[in-house]
Amino acid sequence: MPIPEDESRTSGRSPMRCVRLLLGCTSAAELLGTVLAEGPGWITGEGSALYLLDSAGMLRLTASHGLPDWAHERYGLVDPAGDLPAAMALRLRRPYLLSPEHTSIDYPNRNAGMGTGMVAVVTLPLVVDEREIGVLALALAHRGTVPPRDLDVLETIAGACAHRLHHLLDHVGDRADDRPPREAGPDPALAHPLLSLAVRAAGHGAFERDLVTGESYWDAAAFAVAGRPVAADGAAPELERIVHPEDLPDVQAALAEALASGGRYRIGYRVLRRGGKVARVEESGEVMLDVHGRPVRIAGLLADVDHRGERHAGARRDPAGARTALLLSLTRALSRAVTVRDVTAAVTDVARPAFGASGIVLDLVDEGRLLPVSHTVYGGPRRAELTRLAELSEGVMQRSLARSAPLFSEPGGKPGSADAPAAWAVLPLVASGRQVGSCLITFAAERAFSREDRTLYSAFAGILAQSLERARLYDTHHHRAGELQRAMLPRTLPRLPGIATAARYLPSTEGMQIGGDWYDLLKLPDGRIGLVIGDVQGHNAEATAVMGQLRSGLRAYATDGHDPAATLARTSRLLAEMDTELFATCLYLTLDPADGSLTAARAGHPAPVRIAADATAVELELPGGPPLGVDPEQPYPLATGRLAGGETLLAYTDGLVEDREEDYDESVQRMLGGLELWARQTGPGRIGPAPALERLADLLTLNVTERRSRPDDVALLLLHRMPPVP
Repeated sequence: MPIPEDESRTSGRSPMRCVRLLLGCTSAAELLGTVLAEGPGWITGEGSALYLLDSAGMLRLTASHGLPDWAHERYGLVDPAGDLPAAMALRLRRPYLLSPEHTSIDYPNRNAGMGTGMVAVVTLPLVVDEREIGVLALALAHRGTVPPRDLDVLETIAGACAHRLHHLLDHVGDRADDRPPREAGPDPALAHPLLSLAVRAAGHGAFERDLVTGESYWDAAAFAVAGRPVAADGAAPELERIVHPEDLPDVQAALAEALASGGRYRIGYRVLRRGGKVARVEESGEVMLDVHGRPVRIAGLLADVDHRGERHAGARRDPAGARTALLLSLTRALSRAVTVRDVTAAVTDVARPAFGASGIVLDLVDEGRLLPVSHTVYGGPRRAELTRLAELSEGVMQRSLARSAPLFSEPGGKPGSADAPAAWAVLPLVASGRQVGSCLITFAAERAFSREDRTLYSAFAGILAQSLERARLYDTHHHRAGELQRAMLPRTLPRLPGIATAARYLPSTEGMQIGGDWYDLLKLPDGRIGLVIGDVQGHNAEATAVMGQLRSGLRAYATDGHDPAATLARTSRLLAEMDTELFATCLYLTLDPADGSLTAARAGHPAPVRIAADATAVELELPGGPPLGVDPEQPYPLATGRLAGGETLLAYTDGLVEDREEDYDESVQRMLGGLELWARQTGPGRIGPAPALERLADLLTLNVTERRSRPDDVALLLLHRMPPVP
């Protein structure tokens, strides 16, 4: 059922709150960001987009999240008369659903398409009073048919977006005659859809910065506020070229703070106009975050608050204090980083735009060699550029590290290569006397590095080196913990006649501790097969140790010939006799491959799922008992059944479906719907049992990896009984 408004306050999300926030948005990018950040948790974000109808009647991609480069090129402009989902939704005036199988076909790139796992994509028409405005495309964590109540929520959100866009578009006619004059040349705002809504909604100069690509656009009024000629392509001038040198550190510090926290900000500073005149401006905007909390876009206004234009107007600021504030902001951003990936994200998300840099390449020392890492995290359209920079800068980065001294380009100096950036700084990263790596910061225009600048960058290098050293230590411990956990699981599953199997294990992404999830597949003496899956309470070394003992004990009881109920009862007593307060859930069932007969018992564990040959997916009705170790004298009921030829079993731990932002039972139902969809489209009967199970295991785990965090381990075991040969 939909979450009531009062109950949603603890989670911070509800459809009503989302609608309220949508009605206050000022741009297409802000609308899409609000839907992803404030909408229901089953809107995953990856592969979502917002299209607007342009003056030529084409659907133009205006805002997106998680779309690969090739998708921007292929689907950047959509003909409403075509057969693409966006066109179909607008033409039919109703939601158009694209199944997970279609997304896998349309997005063959594993990270872009199969990365959606069992996610569907829905395209929603944006129409107000018969006026077509555009289309909203959203990726959903629905593994099957979208329930009517969820579809109602989606249509309500789309309606709010449509009405807000309709309101913003209506400002064009109202303000067309009030816009400030501009110099000759095309209005870049009309050439760049990123700015179209901001221009129409703003009374002052409007700007928008794409923090992923590094591109920044101004409308004609923004150029007028800064006293600059309009650029033909609308590209904004670099920060250091327009901001008064005394104010630049203040602006950088404020920008770093806004990037680190997200949300709205306001900065006042002086700009240098032609002829040496100085004017006061106020920049007010909002840093928009993606579903993972990373800044992806800034949009806002520039206002001229001092029309006198007096030479050197304004009080002198304290540059040293401003640089200290900038350093503190960067330190705070890096202090929140836990992994190396987090550190590199903070560098690219906060440090790069705060410094006004066009790119940052980060190399880490690995067995005496420098290996680039930042461009693997940055991704997007800048990956090729960062790879080129990494190759170009390899020598100078090694030289800087060997000398333990930063290197800076000089204005007018000879570039080392025709592809070299206009200006650059190379910082050696050394922590506690140990070489950690090297950092290259590049700029699009020549610049002189003052003594204060060099001091700032050197201090930043020290903070960055310490953050990387701490993050590498964390990553090492986390990796070792995961390896220890995996070492206690079966290396391979036994080959069984007439049976296909697949298994997966994913460690928790929170903290360095290890969990107690396990699975096993046993060859029993009587020719039957034993399937085991369990979860020990807790995430620490004790949980893993208990898991190892339970796995060994249960295997011994099972191979002695005890049925599943007796095996669980003995294992429960074993756990109760251990010197631990932990308990465990467990499922144990046996299968006779010859006739498909099943016997099973369950100790507080999720019921397994049967996927029938007719593509229905249901949980097996297994009466269960308490978790192992809770009541050692409590017997476990034994259930019997049959797995027919062509049917599949899924056993899993609760981490597979448990989501903090969704009711557990609803998550299970979504999974069941997805399993049915998989069985209809790409089940064992279509591509063979073994490949089909491996694909299903990938889809299930990939769907989990899309979550913002994974607080629990995940284990799953798939078993398919092949139909008899005619």
